[in-house]
Amino acid sequence: MTEDTQKDDATGSDQAQTSDQTATEVTDDFVTRQHTHNPSGLKYTTTTGRLVFRRESVDKDGKAEGFKPKAEIFVVAYTADDAEPGSRPVTFAFNGGPGSSSVWLHMGLLGPRLVDSGDVNELTPPPYGIVDSPETLLEHSDLVLIDPVNTGYSRVVEGGKEDEFHAFIEDRDLVAEVIRLWVTRNGRWLSPKYIAGESYGTLRAVAVAGRLFDAYGMAVNGLGLISTVLNMATLRFFDGSDQPYALHIPTYAAIAHYHGRHPGRELTDVVAEAEEFAARDFGYALTQGSRLTDGEYDDVVGRLAAITTLDEGFIRRTNLRWNYFEFAAELLREANLVVGRIDGRFTAQPANQQDSQNMDDPSLRAINAPYAAAINHYVRMELGYENDLPYEILTGRVQPWSYKTFEGAPVDVSKVLERLMVHNPSMRVHVDYGYQDGATPHFAAEYVFAHMNLSPQARERFTHHYHEAGHMMYLKPEARLAQLAALKDFVTA
Repeated sequence: MTEDTQKDDATGSDQAQTSDQTATEVTDDFVTRQHTHNPSGLKYTTTTGRLVFRRESVDKDGKAEGFKPKAEIFVVAYTADDAEPGSRPVTFAFNGGPGSSSVWLHMGLLGPRLVDSGDVNELTPPPYGIVDSPETLLEHSDLVLIDPVNTGYSRVVEGGKEDEFHAFIEDRDLVAEVIRLWVTRNGRWLSPKYIAGESYGTLRAVAVAGRLFDAYGMAVNGLGLISTVLNMATLRFFDGSDQPYALHIPTYAAIAHYHGRHPGRELTDVVAEAEEFAARDFGYALTQGSRLTDGEYDDVVGRLAAITTLDEGFIRRTNLRWNYFEFAAELLREANLVVGRIDGRFTAQPANQQDSQNMDDPSLRAINAPYAAAINHYVRMELGYENDLPYEILTGRVQPWSYKTFEGAPVDVSKVLERLMVHNPSMRVHVDYGYQDGATPHFAAEYVFAHMNLSPQARERFTHHYHEAGHMMYLKPEARLAQLAALKDFVTA
């Protein structure tokens, strides 16, 4: 809870900067508050507001024009009051999308205040609520939550170009610069430093760590990769690429198991069978195409039906290849239900039972409102930061997102991670997987890690954690506590 003794940061005002300022007037607008985490008794300070991102500019003749403001980046920092800052770890965290704010990791997993959203089949009704988190990573590490441009309250300055930062490289460089500035201004160059990302945020985390190392000589102690994607070619379904179809099979099996379609069997057994089939017989069958004999084709169809519990007719009509949105519409069609993509445990009645694909994710629909209510209340009423802009939780404003850096090649940062593991031989990697995560399937992430050129010693610096939950596995209380226990060990090792 927030204490009554509150004061504003000397660098800003208690009224947040509004968007009608001209670019030349833009300044940081941080507000500080003092709090106590009731379960642990930890006293801590929050610093909330928008940090001005500036870029060095030159004129057409190459003459320096100084550092010009380009964007205002919303940051919430948590620092323990009675700790020695120089030795205390600090964890920088963000979500993905692209287009997601950091609210999910902020108020779902890492922070001291937790969204009261409930979980599948036990959702909290509106107006929802916020509770003290029984455990928080803040007990072991300071936290800095970052919202990239056009997420949260982050925006370009007046007269700026929004799409300038809607790109892989520009986003990477901006987030890295925000981290460098925070570390420098707060005297934390000698603190242990960690970066945690979720979903696209895992790809961003690796890229940012590489940028910090290359551009500023800043080595991080570890990366927390939650619901991982490092090579998008493993996830994207398109003609001519069979790899994603095989890598999703274990996730289909896990979701089918959750919905009672593998009665009497343990989830781990179902998943292990699916993984072996996907990697061996199914992978081979996909490479053969029309060269499969009728008998071989029939055998593959039968085994796919048994593992995924999908109808054999559907499997034949798709010629063994269907995307996740088709699976979401098909799995429980007879019950007039579709399953979620972010979290395959969630279901809803479809708008049209005849639709061949389900693009309306019931898991996101279920959790968006409680997280929106929580962050909008929390920032203003407990953190003391006021801004009339809408807090963009998960926005399409960043689309189209540019991957021009990878033109003609897969969007892949696995080589960056390989290089970091070699050049920073103390860096460790924590990985969280959700078995019912249809957005970043665990088998796809495992495939990427298995194909990285790492020494046995480097592989020992990875820890892998599996949860019977979805993309945001911390929605499930047991998974959240397991994540926090592992992250505690990770940042204090």
